[in-house]
Amino acid sequence: MSSQIIPVEPFDYVVFGGSGDLAERKLLPALYHRQVEGQFSEPTRIIGASRSALSNEEYRKFADAALKEHLKKGEYDEAEVKKFLARLFYVPVDARSDAGWDQLKKILDEGKDRVRAFYLAVAPGIFGDISQKIHDHKLITKQTRIVVEKPIGRDLDSALQLNDTIGKVFKEEQIFRIDHYLGKETVQNLMALRFANALYEPLWNANHIDHVQITVAESVGLEGRAGYYDTAGALRDMVQNHILQLLCLTAMEIPSSMDSEAVRDEKLKVLRALKPINASNVEQATVRGQYRAGASSGGPVKGYLDELEGGVSNTETFVAIKAEIGNWRWAGVPFYIRTGKRLAGRMSEIVITFKPIPHNIFDQSAGRTVANQLIIRLQPDEGVKQSLMIKDPGPGGMRLRNVSLDMSFAAAFNVRNPDAYERLLMDVIRSNQTLFMRRDEVEAAWDWVDPILKGWETAGQQVQGYTAGTWGPSQAIALIERDGRTWHDDI
Repeated sequence: MSSQIIPVEPFDYVVFGGSGDLAERKLLPALYHRQVEGQFSEPTRIIGASRSALSNEEYRKFADAALKEHLKKGEYDEAEVKKFLARLFYVPVDARSDAGWDQLKKILDEGKDRVRAFYLAVAPGIFGDISQKIHDHKLITKQTRIVVEKPIGRDLDSALQLNDTIGKVFKEEQIFRIDHYLGKETVQNLMALRFANALYEPLWNANHIDHVQITVAESVGLEGRAGYYDTAGALRDMVQNHILQLLCLTAMEIPSSMDSEAVRDEKLKVLRALKPINASNVEQATVRGQYRAGASSGGPVKGYLDELEGGVSNTETFVAIKAEIGNWRWAGVPFYIRTGKRLAGRMSEIVITFKPIPHNIFDQSAGRTVANQLIIRLQPDEGVKQSLMIKDPGPGGMRLRNVSLDMSFAAAFNVRNPDAYERLLMDVIRSNQTLFMRRDEVEAAWDWVDPILKGWETAGQQVQGYTAGTWGPSQAIALIERDGRTWHDDI
């Protein structure tokens, strides 16, 4: 089975930070794959831009090395790579001066009628500077879009300021605030499961669902991001954006259509319906953790403070939250969310646990009945599982058994699973905003997160230590088990 590839219009993609880590690991491989799949129309160009003094040829060598390192076995095709490298150009520019901008304008003027996308794969501190330079050098056309990477602020005030700064130059419909989690195949399949089937939506409410768990677990530590991470922490780094977006897609009402504004309107309603967590209840509803020395599959690993090399920090590398949504659909249904570094495995999933059967007609010899679960796995093996109670085959009476209907996307469709960036980069060219965050979404998310941060500070809530390679501090287990529930830790 293969999907139909619809080519996009010819475009110029300008990647600020074009010689940086994100471009090397994600953006260049993603764009290469879209070329291989036949999604580019000609003429299409990719233009790297940063302070590094590189020639076109040196940038092409950088891109070639990036493809060789980050493409999977069998994906590097000499002819396709040659074609891809030929569409790459490079311009040294300085975000805070006029150096290089005239040269960039000269290149872009060769394709005035093309779609023009600016991708800011740079530190947020220079988003405003680059936006202003784009404006000052008259690089904005009717076909222009700008892509903004997270973090969008570190609190509500800074998010408002950043949105105002970019908004002075670009219209809201030109701004694409990217969250790569929304480009994952399984995340979009969540909408398909809910809204393209008659099976689930009638049950998708407080009458039938006991609770929801959202887990984004990482087995890695800081990975060279100590400077950023210690000023951010898990709540800012993961919950405010990735996890709240997953929660919105899980909990939102049925939109009137798949129009981007209709979908984002419903997500916004969820964010605004989240019950506040602040100084009055933050210690009961949240757990903060920080990993200590332990072990992973690769052997012994250092603790956070050892990796930080600073000795003292109260920054959380793990957070668990019991969230609630104050509306009719979800009244009384807890959403348990958790994320952390140096956990027992790499896993991102949404687990919908349905309520138990109201009356058990089977006697004790049949065994225990287990509540049905729908498990939506985002990574590492994207797929969907539905657990059901069935009779264990064979003679000898009724014996009940909990089994899973398991659909792995890779096995079911026998196709390469595209990286999230591939879809999102092309959605920018198509001007499809459905999988991108609107300004009011970002600000509503911060409006919920800010009181948690301030509550931690007011309450003096300290991080709880947990051993690297485990599922976090014991307090996180207590958070859910005092409600008579347990975390789903099947990796």
